[in-house]
Amino acid sequence: MNLPGFRIDRVDVDDPRAVTLQGVLDADLDERYRDADAKDSPEVAAKRAEALAVHAEQVVATLLAIDADDTPLGHVILRRLGDEWELKRLVVVPAGRRRGIGSALTAEVVDLARRAGARRVILQSGRMQPESLRVYAAAGFTPIPVYEPYLETMPRSLCFEYVF
Repeated sequence: MNLPGFRIDRVDVDDPRAVTLQGVLDADLDERYRDADAKDSPEVAAKRAEALAVHAEQVVATLLAIDADDTPLGHVILRRLGDEWELKRLVVVPAGRRRGIGSALTAEVVDLARRAGARRVILQSGRMQPESLRVYAAAGFTPIPVYEPYLETMPRSLCFEYVF
């Protein structure tokens, strides 16, 4: 998909550019949630890490937003979580912000899931990610209760669905 100033490419989950952007997201989330997570025991931290892990066999699609000079600007994953379709790991690097990249990646994931027969797309986020929350609301996602695997280790998560 080509959009003004960038395109969206489908890549393998282990594409080095995707892995790099996942690292950018991890660093950003570690910074945002450092104080909240500091009180957790090592057992809770390990369970949370497993809940957040994305396993390659669950991934339906990995998408990158690529600038005209081939610089990766954004990343998102569509995965199967049991019977559900879940949007995961949305990130836009600072150089790509305010260009519609997050919205375009979100829309592409929703469209892929719809075309594959999903009845809805779900996602988990948090209060320390206001930029993401705005993108999801603008895309038509609505709040739902926290769902597994996040309920035990991140009960204050903010979860959403997009229903077809």
